[in-house]
Amino acid sequence: MNEEATDREELLGGQMSFLEHLDEFRKRLVRSIVVVTIAFIFCWFVKEPIYNFLSVPVTRALTQAQRASVPVEGLTGNEKILNLSQLKVGDKGRYVFNKATTLGSSAIEPGTSVLSVIKKDSKGKIGLFTDEPIYIGNAIIPEGIRLPVDFVETAQNDANTDEKLVFTTAVEPFTLYVTVALYGAIVISIPFLLFQIWGFISPALYKHERRYVTPFILLSSISFVLGAAFAYYILFPPAVQYLIGLGSDFTPFLKATDYFDFITLIMLAMGVIFQMPAVAYVLSWIGIISAGFLVRSWKVALVIILIVAAFVSPTGDAPNMMLFATPMMVLYLVSIFIAWFFGKKREADPDDF
Repeated sequence: MNEEATDREELLGGQMSFLEHLDEFRKRLVRSIVVVTIAFIFCWFVKEPIYNFLSVPVTRALTQAQRASVPVEGLTGNEKILNLSQLKVGDKGRYVFNKATTLGSSAIEPGTSVLSVIKKDSKGKIGLFTDEPIYIGNAIIPEGIRLPVDFVETAQNDANTDEKLVFTTAVEPFTLYVTVALYGAIVISIPFLLFQIWGFISPALYKHERRYVTPFILLSSISFVLGAAFAYYILFPPAVQYLIGLGSDFTPFLKATDYFDFITLIMLAMGVIFQMPAVAYVLSWIGIISAGFLVRSWKVALVIILIVAAFVSPTGDAPNMMLFATPMMVLYLVSIFIAWFFGKKREADPDDF
């Protein structure tokens, strides 16, 4: 008896009744709840570090908004005082030494200034370098010398501010920490939850198709983390800065619960969206979809992507929508490539049943 016939026999012999399906669903649901509960207890004890980590983008944006709200007289009236961490490679300006500094064997007095530029050194590390020579007594300090500015520390100091989110009811801090711990527990439990989902649907698959559970869970877990990280580090900071910047004529008064509902929605949504290549990998490998099918369906996929981007995006304007839609389009193209590379025809014909 060949493998294909064996698969068909096992699939027919392993069919369950409706009540058996319900019982299997109940067991896996109970297991999932137990694991999420254990993860929740763990996250509850580290809720404050999780809170501080997730609040960095908004506190940084609030700090920048606060600096921008301080009136500074200038030519246009739109001048702002920014942090050094916001400079980009190629930006130039005069650096003023605010304390006595030694460069090599030369001592530089406070108040000395020098033309400086943001560059990357030979190791690719960004720094502030002199863009002209400095004459100190008989010594000449050439251009290209790194100035004593730590951009990493500057960016961290920019985030470690007194700007805080607010709460309006006595129970809101408790509710917020419960939400933070719950979302943290879900993220930690993702591999186990995926395994339970796969275990529930695996009886409907052939034996040789069930071999893909390990690579699917591994790839799916990594994809979820990458999606959440992409949302946190790439998508969310410009989005929250844009939204707070729109209210420059007002005083920011952000509720903590509203903010965390907002950021967790975006992170979870992008984590799910990043599952696209993992799902395409499994479905194409077992022969359910093909690269040709995905190519033919690109118009429908584009519409769905734009709808999802409009739902996830904090605003309905085109720039923010494209900020979310672009990675989804790239993921769809990656899914087409994966389906082409791993795709094959399903090994058993459903008509045989």
